[in-house]
Amino acid sequence: MRAVAEPAQVAGLARFFKTGPGQYGEGDKFLGIKVPATRAVVKECWREIGFAELEECIRSEYHEVRLAALLTLVELFRHDIQQTYIDFYLSHTQYINNWDLVDLSCYPLLGEWLLDKDRTLLYDLARNGRTIWEQRIGIVSTMTFIRHGQLEDTFKIADILLHHPHDLIHKAVGWLLREAGKRDKAALEAYLLPRYKTMPRTMLRYAIEKFPEAERRQYLSK
Repeated sequence: MRAVAEPAQVAGLARFFKTGPGQYGEGDKFLGIKVPATRAVVKECWREIGFAELEECIRSEYHEVRLAALLTLVELFRHDIQQTYIDFYLSHTQYINNWDLVDLSCYPLLGEWLLDKDRTLLYDLARNGRTIWEQRIGIVSTMTFIRHGQLEDTFKIADILLHHPHDLIHKAVGWLLREAGKRDKAALEAYLLPRYKTMPRTMLRYAIEKFPEAERRQYLSK
């Protein structure tokens, strides 16, 4: 990872991921590595990685090294579906502390694992997560269910987070609602009808992004 670092990228990444005082990524550090370069490193190395290396990297002070650990975990799980990888993920959520780290790891891991299992865990994360990142894991993990035509959990977990105060949760919920609507527009409209007037505007905008323009205007005007 250090070999592919571009120091000139550090300042831009720090701004993009809001690392300033009082921002959601406050204090995070970067090496200056974009996601495609991180994926290339993971592709080259994942077969040689064990839990000792994952433990070291997930605890790194550098954002990109934590991402590499998570993408490696996804790759290991994909080739050997074992609960030990899920347990590792859930026991290290304190290091999954920005939206990209959540979004690139949770549904290929938790979503896939829970596809044929009880999903109470995701409801607990959404409702009682210690951070906005754990709560975001709760909703974004349902992406896998949506891709299999299972929309119910997305709508139910969206209800838990419907009036959450943080903009990053509004965006995540709206995004997942939009993805559900791609599968079943009528189901999304049925969900929105009693809620859209009081849900956060950012959430609504994301949810109806794929609607025809006239329909979007009608929702937003009300």
